Amino acid sequence: MSVLRRSVFGFLIALGCAGAPAVQSAELLVGNKSGDTVWRLSLRDGRRIGEYRTGEAPHEIAVAPDGRLAVVTNYGGSKSGNTLSVLDLVSGKPTRTIDLGQHSAPHGVRFLADGRRVLVTTEATASLVVVDVASGEVERSIDVGGGTGHMLALSPDGQVAYMTKIQAGTISRVDLATGARIEKPAGKGAEGVAVRPDGAEVWVTNREDGTLTVHDPRTLAVKRRMSSKGFPIRVAFSADGALAFVANARAATLAVFNARTKVPVATVPLSREDMAYQPTMLGNAALPIGIVVAADRPRAYVAISGGDRVAVIDTQRWQVIDYWVTGREPDALGIID
Repeated sequence: MSVLRRSVFGFLIALGCAGAPAVQSAELLVGNKSGDTVWRLSLRDGRRIGEYRTGEAPHEIAVAPDGRLAVVTNYGGSKSGNTLSVLDLVSGKPTRTIDLGQHSAPHGVRFLADGRRVLVTTEATASLVVVDVASGEVERSIDVGGGTGHMLALSPDGQVAYMTKIQAGTISRVDLATGARIEKPAGKGAEGVAVRPDGAEVWVTNREDGTLTVHDPRTLAVKRRMSSKGFPIRVAFSADGALAFVANARAATLAVFNARTKVPVATVPLSREDMAYQPTMLGNAALPIGIVVAADRPRAYVAISGGDRVAVIDTQRWQVIDYWVTGREPDALGIID
């Protein structure tokens, strides 16, 4: 059993993680955009076992490689945000805030290979920023140009970043050692991005095109273009790289592809006729967004943004087996294992 699972949380933290008991099993982190919170749910039964306050409109979550910290981007609302929230997943200390200064509308976030720094897209200032999590210092800023740099993925060695631009419909490759960048077309509304675990391919969801594009990781040339109708908005891989999971936001489905052959494996409906949905950017709708896939169990989890739920998918039977309650407007997900 890991150090994290043995850790004990025996008290309430008024400004931080409320009601965090001893961690007995793996957990799901859920970012609630309209609740300005991150919830901790038990992966055993979906029970809420903790809550953190964040800044306004938390959009994405990155869990540190050692599982001791998570970093959340606070995108902001009518006024762009410029902070990150640092969540202590072990001691139960209050949420810590990192001020990004002039760098605003932070969105995509990934821990770098050293486990102490994060890479963040800042939409309003068209930058990638490198932030030391311990000191809270912005170490470096890389100009990435216009087009709304949004989501991030990293190469397996952590030396290269891949970034989608929604308005430009492109994918960018940034060498983090030199800052050298190339940018190539993907498709209209390019948003979700993931690198296959072996590093051989970069997948992009193009929401307005209803397509997936598969790119060469060095040149960004399109190797394959597949259909995924219904506003594909996120993509994630299974830990072994055999399967790719795509959230189709308008269709309210999870599309699953064989990552080698590119052949569709399953389509899982995510909405329910008996569930009331909140207003979203697509109307009153389920609006599935964030996806995480468990490495140690046959489960995938999808944030149902308009339903204030997380759909739990059995990846052997390809069906939803439960809906777990979340805060208002869940989006980003992370796993602590």
